[in-house]
Amino acid sequence: MKTSYIKEYYNNYNEDQRTKSRHGSVEFITNMKYIRDFLPAGASILDVGAGTGVYSMALAMDGYHVRAIELVEHNIEVFRANLKECGAEIPVEQGNAMDLSRFPDESFDGVLLFGPLYHLYTEEEKLLVLSEAKRVLKPDGRLFAAYCMNEATIIHYCFQGDGSNMLDCLTKGMVTADYHCISQPADLFEMVRLEDIDRLNQKAGLERVKIVASDLFSIYIRDQIDSFSDAAYHAYINYHLSVCERGDLIGATNHSLDILRKK
Repeated sequence: MKTSYIKEYYNNYNEDQRTKSRHGSVEFITNMKYIRDFLPAGASILDVGAGTGVYSMALAMDGYHVRAIELVEHNIEVFRANLKECGAEIPVEQGNAMDLSRFPDESFDGVLLFGPLYHLYTEEEKLLVLSEAKRVLKPDGRLFAAYCMNEATIIHYCFQGDGSNMLDCLTKGMVTADYHCISQPADLFEMVRLEDIDRLNQKAGLERVKIVASDLFSIYIRDQIDSFSDAAYHAYINYHLSVCERGDLIGATNHSLDILRKK
């Protein structure tokens, strides 16, 4: 993992604002719903790759006991500044998702991986992250792993506008013959398909409880969502939550949420 690319990106990116826009909040609302569904208030949660603390603080305010680690020092600075404003008490430390050795085995009811798996490019690295999260998870705990999905990038980025981005990707060998994105560390994000996630789970000894399309169509109609009236936005959220578990739609989402337990 080339951490320099990640640090440079997040040093210049406002992660707080991403989840506060209407289209961005679809993912946040969805992920929070499923965390609450599977973890009772008062449960212990480790937020791995916590960013600026958006989920950590919301969960702490809900009564969860949260600890957080984050790779990027800039994000940690923003996290700690936000903590002062919200009044929550959350230990946040600098750390890498591939090494959770500071935490004992089976010490958390829930582990969040909302980011680390976006930026890993080898199966070995991904399995190490999943293995570490599994190790610190209690026997009856739940692991929440987020991924960036391949087809959203193909449709929304490569074929947007006049389609020249796709022609450029084809020329540069950035997609396979069956249109699976080939990512490098400088590209920042690794795109996966459901079969890639299934293979990782099998090798990691994890069993799926549920997989959810966290933002589904939001990336495709984000301008419309941002301009919705309050009533229309509320209706859209209800629609999204009614279809986000449909297996035939998972491949089209921008972000997926895989909810797992130990085998």
